[in-house]
Amino acid sequence: MLLGRVAGTVVSTHKDPGLVGQVFLVVRQIDIDGKETGGYVVANDAVGAGVGEVVLYASGSSARQTESTQGKACDAVIMAIVDSWEVGGQVVFDKSREESKGG
Repeated sequence: MLLGRVAGTVVSTHKDPGLVGQVFLVVRQIDIDGKETGGYVVANDAVGAGVGEVVLYASGSSARQTESTQGKACDAVIMAIVDSWEVGGQVVFDKSREESKGG
């Protein structure tokens, strides 16, 4: 699993029948300090994430292990919305604090 921040949305009116009804979001990988590190990936949204939210996502064959992506043409999936994380006893990210800052 990787940490990422939802950067945007993808709209596709013509797609494989197995992907009809699926939502796709653009995700940018972040590091443990919350800084953007990697490139962008288009991920199937299995949990209802929104733009700006920090998420956990998986890629490759692991992306086809959720209920909504099993057996589908999917190379990345958002499988959790992150509420908080800590490293070494220090809170690095807390969603409730981000929301209170308007983030």
